[in-house]
Amino acid sequence: MLTSPGEPARVLLEVDDIEQNLLPTRMVPYAPQLRLILDWARQYLTRPHESLGRKGSVCPFVQASIDRRKFYLTVFPGRPADPSDVAAAMLPYRDWFLELAPRGQGTAQLTTILVLFPDLRSEDVDEVIDGSQETLKSDYVDRGLMIGEFHDGPPDKGGLWNPDFRPLRSPVPLLAIRHMVPTDFAFLRESRGHALAYLRQFASQVPATVREAMVHALVRDELEVGTR
Repeated sequence: MLTSPGEPARVLLEVDDIEQNLLPTRMVPYAPQLRLILDWARQYLTRPHESLGRKGSVCPFVQASIDRRKFYLTVFPGRPADPSDVAAAMLPYRDWFLELAPRGQGTAQLTTILVLFPDLRSEDVDEVIDGSQETLKSDYVDRGLMIGEFHDGPPDKGGLWNPDFRPLRSPVPLLAIRHMVPTDFAFLRESRGHALAYLRQFASQVPATVREAMVHALVRDELEVGTR
């Protein structure tokens, strides 16, 4: 278990803490949800899926994150009122993430923080989780981070290789923080600001497939401008 410097009530749980039930008192009531998400990570994120549309696991980073002890979970107890409430709750974890995993240091790109919202009512999930992710994304991307939304709705975002597949389904609503990686351009191409933030990070190491996607995006933008 990691404790935030200067904020002893703020903790990040490691896999062993959940497996051995070494939880702080305030998180004991959420032990079932924490175990459920850990099982989901191992049985879904780290494995292939018939609807994924490509080979490999649903998320190619999670198994290594777990193996290298860089996979952290925590809980937001209670019901956030709206996306701004979630944004305020996520801010300390954004900053803590950057301290825990400075870019370029060893296993930094394997670091993952999942913030669970187990008390959120199902009817509020779309607004609160999806809405907060949309609100926070630019701020995170500008810092070289990605923030992803997961819930059992599921979020209405198709897979990159199969647009009919909804890969962001999870049994407990959560937001996930990780470093941006060179293959993330597909998630950022629709926003000029996001694409520029991506280039600031990876201009010298853009994969060939991403360079091709960038050319298509530039051509599309030029054609749109030409028809106005």
